Amino acid sequence: MPGVTADRISRARPRGSQTAIPCLFMRGGTSRGPFFDARALPEDTRIRDAVLLAALGSPDPRQIDGIGGAHPLTSKAGLVRPGTALGVDVEWTFAQVQPGADTVDTTANCGNMLAAVLPFAIETGMVVPTADRTTARVLTRNTGMVAEITVPTPADPAGGRHVAYAGPARIDGVPGTAAPVEIGFLDTAGSVAGSLLPTGNARDTVDVPGLGPVDVTLIDNGQPLAVVAAGRLGATGYETPVEIDADEELKARVEALRLVCGRAMGLGDVTDKNYPKMTLVAPPSRDGTLSTRSLIPRVCHQSIGVLAAVTVATACVIEGSVAADITTTTSGTDVIVTVEHPSGEFTVTLGLDPDDPQRVVRSALLRTARLLMAGDLLVPRSVWDPAPTLQEVTA
Repeated sequence: MPGVTADRISRARPRGSQTAIPCLFMRGGTSRGPFFDARALPEDTRIRDAVLLAALGSPDPRQIDGIGGAHPLTSKAGLVRPGTALGVDVEWTFAQVQPGADTVDTTANCGNMLAAVLPFAIETGMVVPTADRTTARVLTRNTGMVAEITVPTPADPAGGRHVAYAGPARIDGVPGTAAPVEIGFLDTAGSVAGSLLPTGNARDTVDVPGLGPVDVTLIDNGQPLAVVAAGRLGATGYETPVEIDADEELKARVEALRLVCGRAMGLGDVTDKNYPKMTLVAPPSRDGTLSTRSLIPRVCHQSIGVLAAVTVATACVIEGSVAADITTTTSGTDVIVTVEHPSGEFTVTLGLDPDDPQRVVRSALLRTARLLMAGDLLVPRSVWDPAPTLQEVTA
């Protein structure tokens, strides 16, 4: 394991009428957003959330007064700190901010932003690399999920080591190539919904107002999903995200189904929640295992989320599931599932229990990340004034 230090904190400070917060702006997988040392943000959750909303520019749908990108994939943040639990090197909280909304959701996972957590920890001195490859265990505080992450950390002329961002790895949804970020999920089943199959069934038939009975697979292997055949909702499963976002009738059917599925999964009223994610599936159009269109939850993903890909891949190996109905053959104890999405495909490797082939014991995948900008992010001091805290620290 790498060396870990917990005493280097860059604190927020007043800057005229604004507050300057040390920040690294990073891409993780197909998402991006600001990353902060969690210890430098307000401990009061209410104030912290106000800071994040101001930083990203919500609730303005354009996020014109912040650094959000007016889309859920670019309206995210990461709050990182050294690990406090035994066997954990780094822990982080994922924050989802929606354009046009004034709430911050910290109840779900994000596998894409997760790819930037270890690079952030190394950049800020929380983790000290000691070899050409640095592996660390990262705890997602939102759900308790632990992942083992590896990034390349070559030596530099100054005698230290740095995160390598350039490399040969390519992921669909991101232009060009970059250094690989290897992610192995250790135990993701039931991350939010409590169990892999919250209803205990590989397939449920739910009654949806205006639609009648709909067959779904309700599953959570890192991300709560409702998996449904695209054709049952009047779609093909091969539409572009623009076409889906413009189809108000289709989105209304998807949302009506999502609300019913949320209750069936034991998640209660999910009207204001970002899950379950809705995954429309269809037979593969290329050489993959199946085709997907993922809504997050009311906007179509340009590709598919990391943990959504892991979860729908898991559904493919469960006999009787909606996904298994339309997938190409999967067999063996190390199964490779290729999830097609609007920007290409996403390959997930599943390790199955030899004694129970429908039990997934591990999942692995590859992402990339890049540091885009380093400096201070400014929010109005009327949102948060750190001056009293600074006085306490220096007293």
